[in-house]
Amino acid sequence: MTTPQGDSSEHTSRTEGHPSPAEVQEEYRKLGKDYELAVDRLRSARSAQLAYWLVLLSAFTLVALLAYSVVIGLWRDQPVVTRYVGLIALLVLCIATGNLVVKNRRRIVEFDVEARNLNHDRQSAAARIPSDSLESLRIYREASQDIITQFRARATRNLRAHNTVQAIIIIGSVTASTTTAVMAGEHPLSWVSTGLTAFISITAGLAAYFKFRERGYNLQSTADEIEKHYNATQFRLGEYGTAGADSAESRTDADVAAEAARLRLFAENVERLRDEQRKRELQLEQSPGQREER
Repeated sequence: MTTPQGDSSEHTSRTEGHPSPAEVQEEYRKLGKDYELAVDRLRSARSAQLAYWLVLLSAFTLVALLAYSVVIGLWRDQPVVTRYVGLIALLVLCIATGNLVVKNRRRIVEFDVEARNLNHDRQSAAARIPSDSLESLRIYREASQDIITQFRARATRNLRAHNTVQAIIIIGSVTASTTTAVMAGEHPLSWVSTGLTAFISITAGLAAYFKFRERGYNLQSTADEIEKHYNATQFRLGEYGTAGADSAESRTDADVAAEAARLRLFAENVERLRDEQRKRELQLEQSPGQREER
């Protein structure tokens, strides 16, 4: 009679010592939320630090200009009190902003440490989920949304840079041709048109070298393809409609096996698309001569 009770107690202790996959999944989601909040606080603190530095540098510049005016007496028609009050006010602003810079620097360090610790805890929680489990495949599928967001953000930056460069080239070319026609002959400002022409040539060369348009197009295309596969797994479209449908006998096992098969197929397609994107980026980094040799 005592043996079953002992086995039951040992089984209970093992169950309590090893959380279920659902509990691990819930812990992972909670740590992921805390990590994102910590990263957002760190990003806000860094933005505030940049603003503080800009205010501090601007205040120091005004202090230098005002002190210079006070010393050489450029404001002779103004009351002396006004000059010194303004100088003192700017000095107080510099001191207060400098104090904020120091305090915010400590906050940045604290937020950075917090984000690093939470990231470590999040990775540890993810490591406790079996790599071949359905939960890990679901995590990968949801993580693909971050990949899509990153690719689209990079695509937007590259396309914005391409449009900016093209606008500079068009406006600069028109301005250079106009100034060349206006300042024909030995005009004292003829160097302006020469400088504009050189600037446009350099800008066009940089645009051809960095290939902003091609990079943005490739990133946007990859993001769209990953999103298409994401939606296909959700609505069971195309190749995801019949993946793993006949891999189990019972209804419940068949549903679980089908979902796992769809998610594995999704992971394979996403990794293939990311590998193709990396190869395209490497091709853009190479010169035409290197590509021909390959």
